[in-house]
Amino acid sequence: MLKIGDKLPAGTLQEYIEVEGEGCSVGPASFDIHQATAGKKIAVFALPGAYTPTCSAKHVPGYVDKADALKAVGVDEIWCVSVNDAFVMGAWGRELKTAGKVRMMADGSAAFTQATGLTLDLTAAGLGLRSNRYSMLVDDGVVKTLNVEAPGKFEVSDAGTMLSQLRSAG
Repeated sequence: MLKIGDKLPAGTLQEYIEVEGEGCSVGPASFDIHQATAGKKIAVFALPGAYTPTCSAKHVPGYVDKADALKAVGVDEIWCVSVNDAFVMGAWGRELKTAGKVRMMADGSAAFTQATGLTLDLTAAGLGLRSNRYSMLVDDGVVKTLNVEAPGKFEVSDAGTMLSQLRSAG
């Protein structure tokens, strides 16, 4: 399992791009994880699935609400990672008004999630292999903090905890 001090695994994540620019056309675009994190401080949070209750009501809205505060303490970007496709993540992001605050990164085949070892098997619930709920601060591709939730919990991966950790470290 991924731990503090580890470099993020190689691979790609996808994001649904709403507006053409920076060499990206409208639609799903793939981003190399190592290139996208190089030289940046990124608050990453992962969750089991788009449109699920805790994820939609608490997890994503918390990071949207605290985006400015996180950026004020040195975070360059905020990523939400979920084992969903880029179309679903794009639609969910529009609904939750994440534009300019949280990048909705799709791990459609769960390759990144499996490489981190932070998987959650929800096959019995009809959801298949998903991501565990967690947050981490990544600095230049290296994990600096990692907050992994116990199954069914939402206590340590929230935006408030991430913000407190950043303020304590700063």
